[in-house]
Amino acid sequence: MRQNGHEYVLIIDFGGQYNQLIARRVRECNVYCEVVPYKKVDIKMVKELHPEGIIFTGGPQSVYGEGAPSVDKEIFGLGIPVLGICYGSQLMAHILGGKVQTCTTSEYGKTETLYDKECLLFGGELPEKAISWMSHTDFIAEIPEGFKITAHTANCPVAGMANAEKKLYAVQFHPEVNHTEHGLDMLDSFLKKVCGCKGDWTMESYAETAIRDIRERVGSGKVLLALSGGVDSSVLAALLSKAVGNQLTCIFVDHGFMRKNEGDEVEAAFADRDVNFVRVNAKDRFMAKLNGVSDPETKRKLIGEEFIRVFEAEAKKIGKVDFLAQGTIYPDVIESGSGDAAVIKSHHNVGGLPDYVDFKEIIEPLRMLFKDETRRLGQELGLPDMLVWRQPFPGPGLAIRIMGEITDEKLTILQDADWIFREEIAKAGLDRSIGQYFAVLTNNRSVGVMGDFRTYDYTLALRAVTTTDFMTADFARIPYEVLEVCSARIVNEVKNINRVVYDVTTKPPATIEWE
Repeated sequence: MRQNGHEYVLIIDFGGQYNQLIARRVRECNVYCEVVPYKKVDIKMVKELHPEGIIFTGGPQSVYGEGAPSVDKEIFGLGIPVLGICYGSQLMAHILGGKVQTCTTSEYGKTETLYDKECLLFGGELPEKAISWMSHTDFIAEIPEGFKITAHTANCPVAGMANAEKKLYAVQFHPEVNHTEHGLDMLDSFLKKVCGCKGDWTMESYAETAIRDIRERVGSGKVLLALSGGVDSSVLAALLSKAVGNQLTCIFVDHGFMRKNEGDEVEAAFADRDVNFVRVNAKDRFMAKLNGVSDPETKRKLIGEEFIRVFEAEAKKIGKVDFLAQGTIYPDVIESGSGDAAVIKSHHNVGGLPDYVDFKEIIEPLRMLFKDETRRLGQELGLPDMLVWRQPFPGPGLAIRIMGEITDEKLTILQDADWIFREEIAKAGLDRSIGQYFAVLTNNRSVGVMGDFRTYDYTLALRAVTTTDFMTADFARIPYEVLEVCSARIVNEVKNINRVVYDVTTKPPATIEWE
C-alpha cells in the first residue's frame, strides 16, 4: 500500500489485458502506484489511502451486464481526480447517468483520433489529430450531465470525455500502449496537471525506504535468500546485505538446469562480495522429482516445492532462520494470477510455492518492481553491470526450455546450443538492445541430411524479444546474417539438432517463455 511520504495513485483493476502496463507507465512518470482488484476496493479504504489520483483500468465485460465489475458511486464525490480507461471510461459514464451501448462498428487497433486541445490531457504541444489504440465493442452513446466530449473518431463519438470541475476524465482508447501516439504524455498530464503530482518516485528513494522497512521487519532475525544469480535475486542480495549485513545467508541452489558454465560463473561473481554464500549441488534431487514429467505447470510446481525443501534443509545447518527472501518481481505476481486475472503460468517463487513452508515469513522486497526498475535499483546499490545486465533466466531454468520430459542428453544439447546463440548475439553487439534471448529444445524431430546420411533429429527454436517492461514484447529483428551464423554453428557443432527455427510471435498472444 501507500509508501510513506510518497505520492500515491490507486489503479483499480477490472480485469483488462493492459492493466499492469498502466502501472508501468505511471511509474515511468515517477509516480508510485499500485494495482488493486476492484473487489478489494471500498470507500473506507480509498479514504484511508487518500491517493493523489485514481485510475480505472480496462476490462472484458459490458458495464450494463449482470454482475459487471463496478465501484461505489461515492468514489466520484471524494474530490480525488479519476481517469477511466476503456471499460473504466464506460463505467464512469454508466454510474454517473450516461448511456453505454453496443457499437454498430467495433474498433480494434490503430485508430485516427481527434482531440480537444482545451482538455488538460491533450493540451500543450500535443497534436489535434493522432493515432490511438482502440479495443472495444461497447461505446459511450450519451455522456453524463456536466461532462464534455474531449475526443472522437470516425466510429466513436466519445473517445474522450471530461468534467474538469470535478476532475473526472475518461478515454475510450488505451494511452498506456505504445501504439497510442503521445499516450505517455497524456498520462503524465493527468498525473501532473490534474492530480498535482510532482513525481517523487525514484530508485534512490525506494532503496532508502526498502532498507528501512527490511530492518524494521527482520529485527535481529536471520534471513535466507534464494540466490539464482539472475538480475532479481542479485539485486535483492545487495539490498538485503545493506539492510541486515551478516544476518543474511545466500543459498545458491544449482538444480542442474543452469545455462552452460553458469553455476561456476554465479559462484565466482559472489566470491569476493561480503555475503555468506553457500552453493548446493542438487541436480540429482531435481532430476528424480521430474522423472517422466512433461507438463510445464507440473514442472514449475515440483521445482518450486523442491526449492523450498532444499532451503529448509540448508537453513537447519545454519541454525534458526526466520525469513526466506525471494526475488519475486511484479510481472511474476501478475502472471501467476491477481484478482480476477487468469493464471498464465505459475512462477516457481509465487504460484509454485507449497502449502507449508518452514519459515516464519517470506519476504519479497522487489515484489512491486518491474524488471527495468529492478535494474535501476541494482545500479543504485552499486552492483556491477555483469550482474545488473545479466540475461533474464526463469527460476526453473532450462527445465521449462526443454519441451517434454527432461533427460541428461537433452540438457547437454540445449546448454551447448543456447551458449552458441548467446555468444553470437554478443559478438553482433545486440546483447543490450534485445530484452531477452534464448534457445528452446522442442520435442519435435524431423528428417534432415548431413553429408550423404539421413538424420532424424531435434528441432531447436530460437527466441529473442524487445521489451521495456516484460509485460508486452515484440520479437527482435535479428539480422538474417546473424541468424544464419547461429543456425550453421548449432547444426554443425551440436549433436542431435538438424533444424533451427526462429520464433516471430509477440507477447501477447504468446508469452516470452515457451513453457
